[in-house]
Amino acid sequence: MTPSSDIARLIEIMAALRAPGTGCPWDLEQTFETIAPYTVEEAYEVADAIQRGDLLDLKEELGDLLLQVVYHARMAEERGAFGFGDVVEGVTRKLIRRHPHVFGEARDLAPEAIARLWSAIKAQEKAEKAAARGGRDDGHASLLDGIALTLPGLTRAVKLQEKAATVGFDWDDVALVIGKVREEADEVAEAVASGDRDAVEDEIGDLLCAVANLARHAGVDPEAAVRRSNSKFERRFRSIEQQLAKMGKTPADSDLDEMDSLWNRAKELERRARE
Repeated sequence: MTPSSDIARLIEIMAALRAPGTGCPWDLEQTFETIAPYTVEEAYEVADAIQRGDLLDLKEELGDLLLQVVYHARMAEERGAFGFGDVVEGVTRKLIRRHPHVFGEARDLAPEAIARLWSAIKAQEKAEKAAARGGRDDGHASLLDGIALTLPGLTRAVKLQEKAATVGFDWDDVALVIGKVREEADEVAEAVASGDRDAVEDEIGDLLCAVANLARHAGVDPEAAVRRSNSKFERRFRSIEQQLAKMGKTPADSDLDEMDSLWNRAKELERRARE
């Protein structure tokens, strides 16, 4: 079997890997549940390649992510549920339906009107999906339904807040959000002083949600912000290691005061490089 740019070849390869008796033993024993963590990991690796601006890696990581889609579709086809073609048909139908201002007659709409139309279409799709499953409105439906529990915590916090904001449950002044962050930080300090671990965890969670809300109001993706901060930390700590190595030392041979001084030196060099 030879490589090809045709998606059909990828589907054939996956079918061969999953073929009983002749396929790959590892691939054959996989399930939706065992593959799901790899799917999430591949999505993060796509985001990482984008953040690093590495288009060569991005091409490879997008291929790995596409493989995950093909993998899940193959397992579903084996159960008689749906195949890859059904996945493609479903997403193309969704895109056409949600963009009547592009593919339909709802032309020349203002951005606000497009957003309202998008929300109305999504609500209609949600109702149709519930009806298709035989579901009934039991009076407990929530505006917050449908936000995946497996999303990263900060991302899910923002999505919950965005949903609540659509009905006016939101601050209209970023200064109030900053005040809430300070309030939550004070409550963390009180919890730490109390020595109650459960309270500390609870209050730190509240603080993180408040910070996510601040990021949302500032137009910043909190996950992207923390990844950027992680990269900064890693870069500066590596600089500490390199500076110590020139002295014939390692971090274990140093102390906090020395490492903090080297950290500030790395920070200052970065500042000068930006100027």
